[in-house]
Amino acid sequence: MKILNYGSMNIDNVYSVEHMARPGETILATGRGVFCGGKGLNQSIAIAKAGGQVCHAGIVGEDGGMLLDALHAAKVDTACVRKAAGPSSHTVIQVDASGQNSIIVFGGENMRPTEADIDRMLEGFGPGDAVIMQNELYNSPLMMRKAAQKGLCVIFNPSPVNEALADYPLESVSWFLLNEIEGGALTGQTDPQAILAGMKEKYPNASVVLTLGADGAYCLHDGQLLYQPAFRVKAVDTTAAGDTFTGYFVSGLAQGMPLERIMKRAARASSIAVGRMGAADSIPLAEEVNAAED
Repeated sequence: MKILNYGSMNIDNVYSVEHMARPGETILATGRGVFCGGKGLNQSIAIAKAGGQVCHAGIVGEDGGMLLDALHAAKVDTACVRKAAGPSSHTVIQVDASGQNSIIVFGGENMRPTEADIDRMLEGFGPGDAVIMQNELYNSPLMMRKAAQKGLCVIFNPSPVNEALADYPLESVSWFLLNEIEGGALTGQTDPQAILAGMKEKYPNASVVLTLGADGAYCLHDGQLLYQPAFRVKAVDTTAAGDTFTGYFVSGLAQGMPLERIMKRAARASSIAVGRMGAADSIPLAEEVNAAED
């Protein structure tokens, strides 16, 4: 199975702080790092590091060399990445002493692929392949429709949660990968079991993975409910935890692994990532995950 990832790519400016800056407050950062990020880029790198074959689809600006270098280093196909004039998308991220984060994203025109871009991106993909997308790039609903029409398996991570989610043809989704906030936005529920029940009622033809951070993750597929506990670690930076889990899960699907094995590897990979600073740089290789399981 070939995987097309229609996703964002950002240059992340990460500031270490004792606590998140409150309204009207000025604080001193204790450290700063510049990393490659964006949910799309993170997930492509995670898919590739986990052993999947993935082609990233998106746009970078004139300063996007480090983003392309990161994708190439992870052996991600960048044939569907278009270069545009101006700066690449970037973020400002606060990471507090407990490892929690707060993120501001400036997307600009580099998060606005056109319909012509989407048609080019889908060339060479068809039945038996998959597309994964998040809610960060412009025209994502159109990509979802066109991908479904071509017979691709549609995998959707509805993040970030905003009003744009109402425009998606969610009946086209085969797999939802979401956390409690995203699940709550789609179902109106807050309890994990209620979220799963609500997703099954609203999208009966879709499978669901619900991640709960330190409380583990559930997978609802073909009437079977699986639970995977989280691995206990000291969190340093949770920025790429969800993207690491998602990438390893999608890669496992593409490789035809049993769901129990996929869930365990995804949880293990995520636990390794939160122990490191940065987004894409924190995602472990499959060899590291396998060694941790031994």
